[in-house]
Amino acid sequence: MAETERPQARLIINGKSAQIPEVRDAVDALRDQGHALDVRVTWEGGDAIRMVHEAVDAGISRVIAGGGDGTVNEVVTGLMALEASQRPSMGILPLGSANDFANGVGLPLEAEPALTVALEGHRHRVDVARLGEDCFINMATGGFGAEITTSTPVALKRLLGGGAYSLMGMLKAWRYQPYAGHLRWPDGELETPLFLLAIGNGRQAGGGQQLAPQAKLDDGLLDVLVVRDFSSLHEMRQVLSEIERLPEDGEFVRNIRTPRLSFTSDAAFPLNLDGEPRRLRQFEVTLEPRAIELMMSADTAVLSSAS
Repeated sequence: MAETERPQARLIINGKSAQIPEVRDAVDALRDQGHALDVRVTWEGGDAIRMVHEAVDAGISRVIAGGGDGTVNEVVTGLMALEASQRPSMGILPLGSANDFANGVGLPLEAEPALTVALEGHRHRVDVARLGEDCFINMATGGFGAEITTSTPVALKRLLGGGAYSLMGMLKAWRYQPYAGHLRWPDGELETPLFLLAIGNGRQAGGGQQLAPQAKLDDGLLDVLVVRDFSSLHEMRQVLSEIERLPEDGEFVRNIRTPRLSFTSDAAFPLNLDGEPRRLRQFEVTLEPRAIELMMSADTAVLSSAS
């Protein structure tokens, strides 16, 4: 059901984006339409979490994350630190370089249409994943791509984009060693040398790579992609072929749907949570079903049911 009331809203915007003319014009336009919208600008890590709590103390009923996936993650973390009954609804103004979560759920990328959805769209309750003290709403990726870079996994893009020769050369240059991982979930377990592990609540990461193309935000399940290590160009081609057929299982690629997943390894495993880097020897991921009320369009494909 579309919004009939106009809640008081607060835009929490990454400082790098605060002076973009289109953003300022969009804020002015929505205010002119009668929306009660104020703005807070972040300066450093942790600001968005604090600003979420300040918004709640001020009686704000809608917070809007203005920035990339990292800003979205920080606002979600701030919301999840609150009691469920205290959490404002959340909108998103995508301003990052990748905007994987916003793209994955079909949000507009232009400032004024995105703010309009954030203020006037449909409210849907969505799941949020927890990993220890951390939360993520989109995806955690780990393995070689997360090792190379914590911002844009270039190696992963090359793998999925078909740059097999380039990636094989990169693996040799980096003296790459696979990560031994032991995964457990309610219906099974798997011990394998890992090239890539993707744990999806949302659908895509790495600047547009669909790693969990059938994931739903409200089904209480994680969509887990496991890519086993490979050692030759022939095997890499097989990996590429299997990834193109997601979500089918294959010799190197396996898909798991589960409400929780635990992981252990002998060495620190590089992990990227919605753009936030970690290195962990063991962790467990669980879901808090329908934990946050997210503003989206009415016809989004990432929901399993009306909410």
